[in-house]
Amino acid sequence: MIRIGIMGYGNLGRGIECAIKQNPDMELKAVFTRRDPETVQILTDNVPVYRAADAINRKDEIDVLILCGGSATDLPEQTKEYAKYFNVVDSFDTHAKIPEHFDNVNKSAVESDHIAVISVGWDPGMFSLNRLYANAILPSGNDYTFWGKGVSQGHSDAIRRVEGVQDGKQYTIPVEKALASVRNGENPQLSVREKHTRECFVVPKPGADLDKITKEIQEMPNYFADYDTTVHFITQEELDRNHGGIPHGGFVIRSGKTGWNEENSHVIEYSLKLDSNPEFTASVIAAYARAAFRMKADGLKGCKTVFDIAPAYLCAMSNEQLRAQML
Repeated sequence: MIRIGIMGYGNLGRGIECAIKQNPDMELKAVFTRRDPETVQILTDNVPVYRAADAINRKDEIDVLILCGGSATDLPEQTKEYAKYFNVVDSFDTHAKIPEHFDNVNKSAVESDHIAVISVGWDPGMFSLNRLYANAILPSGNDYTFWGKGVSQGHSDAIRRVEGVQDGKQYTIPVEKALASVRNGENPQLSVREKHTRECFVVPKPGADLDKITKEIQEMPNYFADYDTTVHFITQEELDRNHGGIPHGGFVIRSGKTGWNEENSHVIEYSLKLDSNPEFTASVIAAYARAAFRMKADGLKGCKTVFDIAPAYLCAMSNEQLRAQML
């Protein structure tokens, strides 16, 4: 059995707990939280909840520690620190900072003889792998990534920080015309605005200036200013009833050419449609936790990404089973 510890018990932590239940070669040994452990109710019977500060004292009880913090401030510090004591997996998703994060974590993991797997999920993660495979197969071509339709948790957070907003959700939506053009192999050059729109459902506070809220959202740099953004005002009841989930998904597409004169066109597409973004991310992480455990058993160490890990490490089947049933 692979003994798993969960650091952080929010949406992703709960998703990890559910994923462990579906993997018979794994068991949940402990949950660690920055909250008062007495206030945290988990789903698994007879598994202790400890303070985060107690994790290092439990290092001999855990094969892989899964870090469920945020990419902005938690994971840049947590992953490199806990890699000194555990094999770890994280879902660090700030794409531009992945090389720096890798270097920091690799130093800790190599020095401590542990495996650390970073940036695991669906993007980065599964989408990254499919971009790599498609580029290797069609070196002459163009990449396109579309996200949605789905809830962007970061953009929803940004809405809720606007003065006069009580609550809100934001959906990222691919532009159908752009998606169709890519699928047809037309290789369009697309701006940010041409690829996605954003739709906001906002619960205003009593007496709030709706025009001011709309303007502030639509002109918000780094979030909405570069997109066609629609703002709908609804009640809290409507938001809870119609927008309570965290769905997401998207498409990775590469359009390429082959032939002596590049006369033949090809389109490779990988798509996801997810009812629960955190639960799917957690399921990917669980597979890479298995890989971390196996790589450690094989004598490997250091920081790894999805690019470095052979597919056979991910699956509970033996190599013989994989060849017989999957190949």
